[in-house]
Amino acid sequence: MGPNMSGAMRSLSCLMLRMLRSFRCDGHACNPPVGDLATGRTPVTLTTCGQNSTELYCFYPDQNLLHQASQGCGQPRCTKCNANQPDNSHLPADMTDDFFLNPVSWWQSAQGVHREEIRLDFETEVYLTHVIVVFKSPRPAAMVLERSQDYGQTWRPYKYFSVNCTATFGLQDDIIEEGSMCTSRYSDAVPCTRGEVIYRALTPANKIEDPYSPEAQDLLKLTNLRLLLLKRQDCPCPGVGLLEKPQRFAHYAVYDLIVRGSCFCNGHAEDCDLPTDSFICLNCVCRHNTAGDHCERCAPLYNDQLWKPGDGKTGASNECRRCRCHNHTDSCHFDLSVWLASGKRSGGVCDNCKHNTEGHRCQRCKPGFYRDKEKPMSSPEACRPCSCQPTGSANATVSRSWRCHPKTGFCYCKPGVAGPNCDRCLMGYWGFGENGCRPCDCARDCDQHTGNYLIHTPANESEDEWKWNDHEQGFSALRHPVIKARILSAHDKGTHAEVVVKVKKILKSGKVKIARSNRSIYPESWTHRGCTCPILNPGTDYLIAGQEDSRTGKLLVNMNSLVKPWKAYLGKQAADILRTGCR
Repeated sequence: MGPNMSGAMRSLSCLMLRMLRSFRCDGHACNPPVGDLATGRTPVTLTTCGQNSTELYCFYPDQNLLHQASQGCGQPRCTKCNANQPDNSHLPADMTDDFFLNPVSWWQSAQGVHREEIRLDFETEVYLTHVIVVFKSPRPAAMVLERSQDYGQTWRPYKYFSVNCTATFGLQDDIIEEGSMCTSRYSDAVPCTRGEVIYRALTPANKIEDPYSPEAQDLLKLTNLRLLLLKRQDCPCPGVGLLEKPQRFAHYAVYDLIVRGSCFCNGHAEDCDLPTDSFICLNCVCRHNTAGDHCERCAPLYNDQLWKPGDGKTGASNECRRCRCHNHTDSCHFDLSVWLASGKRSGGVCDNCKHNTEGHRCQRCKPGFYRDKEKPMSSPEACRPCSCQPTGSANATVSRSWRCHPKTGFCYCKPGVAGPNCDRCLMGYWGFGENGCRPCDCARDCDQHTGNYLIHTPANESEDEWKWNDHEQGFSALRHPVIKARILSAHDKGTHAEVVVKVKKILKSGKVKIARSNRSIYPESWTHRGCTCPILNPGTDYLIAGQEDSRTGKLLVNMNSLVKPWKAYLGKQAADILRTGCR
């Protein structure tokens, strides 16, 4: 198999592994795999052997230190160190290099120091599982492992280590008291080389069921790790002073610093972006509609409920839910008041609605636009601009600053103006201009330019000729008194009729005072067949919208009036028109 094929197979394997992890992440809390967080990072120390000049130091070879001190330590070996000479340097990075490639590389401090510091900066939040330190020199007699969760501004101890916890730190030894912050398990000088120090973040004493809970984060999450070496101790070999100068053994040295942990992703990712050949955590590859370096918030369009971390105890994913914005925006935010008002079902408020929409869910057209019923609300063309004639349109309306009705597109007109676009006078009005139209002086229609009275002579007296069926006439009629009335009787007065009605409901009154009682109305047309036109049959309830004569106090009914047999829906329709200000 050639190198190209081998690389392709590795890429395919990685892809299949990621798909498998994504599948496990679907509908469940998940977290990236554990690795060595120290790999690829260079620790920071206070000193380094030979950092200013060449130093001579001594140590005991590993093979001679397998027995107790009473059996002898063997002959020491001495050599030099210089931080600027690759063959003689022992730099901080040697603690975190590849153990299999460099099994005998180590970091070494300057001679004579008692207090030394080894610090790892992760530049991001990570989760810790355990720490392993392998010393080349004898392990310290006292040291502290600390963590920071605010990038080194403050520090808190993980564990104290001492040959005598009570004398050094005033704490009980965890060998005696389980769960104590101090231990003497890893502070013996023997073995004098390759002695280990181990710290586990989770122990039986730390009973944490949910690894993403606030309690778990307080313990496991960190941005920096620091090991304070407080007291050096010598290898207990008799006669060392006779062989070499003691100060040449006076240093700290560490073979390996291993920090096991994972990227911190709040239970919402199975992978994170990692540089090649290292375990430096970068951004989490977020799932569950979350976003952020650590999946710590919902994605821009998924804020219909509050963000939550995954539940590590139950396995619930706690996915973020998409806001209902009808495809008119790219983001939304959570609003507590909206959440509470909805009965804790939906709290998303859409941001910066596009396509001329507005509202918490971009569900209505903004002022100056109306809803096109032929388009779905999710269409970019769902809202069309109002087409209002500027001269006849009202600047201020009852519905905020809408120029036209948001559902029908009918414009809001000035007094006496008619038409969907407010471009002409109502019937019964004349003089279209900046102030609207003026009412005719006569009861019927007049010339819309001059205001002169117009005489209409019907071709015949059939019911079809007298039937009111023009919506524009209806809008005109609704500018006058509107009542629900039952016809009681009709009397012939020659040129007109006098009809007695019982006023049952007053939807709108005008200049003539109207009460819910019996009164007369005056149809201006009376046929030879003994009925009024429009037809008003005794015993029937009607919706009547007609003109009035304020000089005589009469309610007039003519062929421009609205006269319809009463229906509940008709009364509601008239009331809605009067309420919304449609003219």
